[in-house]
Amino acid sequence: MMRDKFQTEIEKRIESFDPRYAFSAVDFSDMAGTDPINKALSRLCEAGTIRRVLKGIYDKPSYSEFLGEYLPPNIEKVVEAIARKYNWTVAPSGEIALNKLHLSTQVPVNYSYVSDGPYRKYKIGNYLVEFKHCANKEISGKSYITIIVIQAIKSIGKDRIQPKDISILSDLLPEEEKKKILREAMTTTPWIYGVIKEVCKK
Repeated sequence: MMRDKFQTEIEKRIESFDPRYAFSAVDFSDMAGTDPINKALSRLCEAGTIRRVLKGIYDKPSYSEFLGEYLPPNIEKVVEAIARKYNWTVAPSGEIALNKLHLSTQVPVNYSYVSDGPYRKYKIGNYLVEFKHCANKEISGKSYITIIVIQAIKSIGKDRIQPKDISILSDLLPEEEKKKILREAMTTTPWIYGVIKEVCKK
């Protein structure tokens, strides 16, 4: 009976989630211990209420009437769930970072992220999701926006950064964010910080 109670409570919380929201047992740790939560999630998965995306990671499936099928997992939501599960700080890198900051329109084949956790690689549907361990000076004590700006600049490269890239970033970032980035990015690689100063002075 105890497990049924947990399952009902967990199911109610899942009902409040947006479609394709991803989660793990950690997201219900205020309700019960890990073991009953994992068992409840496993039963809900077997019932088709939720979908297992990776070991220990689930999502709330969303059916598309137009396509006549369930939509694939939302990669960003799955990444956020993984980060919460392992208590990692994560941020996009490579093409994902460039896309987020309007520096590229190229559609990435794989999803690359930096984190303060270990190197990990996951296959989610047709996509490869990679977490690369990042140097503390580029991630520790920094906000999401600072990390992603550092990663975008790093991805473009020291010798390939163009005035238009600096202008795009400058126009995109509000003044308050610029102040925060200038303060938080002081410990990053000198050439990257030099670019950030150019972005923030415009």
